[in-house]
Amino acid sequence: MWLWALLPVCLALFGTLGIWAVFAVAVANGTVNLTEGVPYISKCGTYPPQSCLFSQVCNICSVLALWIAVIRFQQVRDYGDHGKANTASLVLGFISSLGISILGNFQQSVLKTVHLLGVFLTFMLGLAYFWAQLFLTYRAQPCQDGRWVKPVRATCCCLCTILVIVSILPTLSVLHNTGHRSEAAVCEWTLAMLFFCLFGLFAAEFRHIDCHRLTVQKRALRTNHLTTEMNGSGVYTLS
Repeated sequence: MWLWALLPVCLALFGTLGIWAVFAVAVANGTVNLTEGVPYISKCGTYPPQSCLFSQVCNICSVLALWIAVIRFQQVRDYGDHGKANTASLVLGFISSLGISILGNFQQSVLKTVHLLGVFLTFMLGLAYFWAQLFLTYRAQPCQDGRWVKPVRATCCCLCTILVIVSILPTLSVLHNTGHRSEAAVCEWTLAMLFFCLFGLFAAEFRHIDCHRLTVQKRALRTNHLTTEMNGSGVYTLS
């Protein structure tokens, strides 16, 4: 069932192309002015028509991310890891996936507080989810591609942590508060690309998923006849 590997690849490619398409539309219709600096992703997706595209991209990415989180949870569980880390990663995956939908459907110019909540859930809890996955990468066995997946995932998580501190949320952003908004926006775009890369890395694990089918085993009955008999206690039995 190596086709499961296409799911994280599709999320990474679709999300990357989607937000850059939003950026292109915003620049084309003059919603954002590049001469004033690099815009934030949220600013590019604030006004129509690109806001509609931004919402659809986020909604689809939210569903795909949730799907990936569930599959990864079950895969780690099949490896024999029933610990709290795996369960916690599933919860973080659910909440961060919800955050993607929130930030896409509640534009910054309409409901800024709700939009910032979506940003927090997406990037902060999403980062916690990927750190949990890094822990499970070292814990869950077997890991056929662990020799290269582990260092790549660890590097991306470290870079994302740094970028979250310097670019996400105006109240926490070091660059934003020091007046370097263009630099903060560049970090935000880089962070989004790294998040898509982290999702894409799941392709390495998903390509090893075996095909499991849930079947209901019926009780074997004689094909020639089916009779009922009553025993001494008044209970009918099949023979």
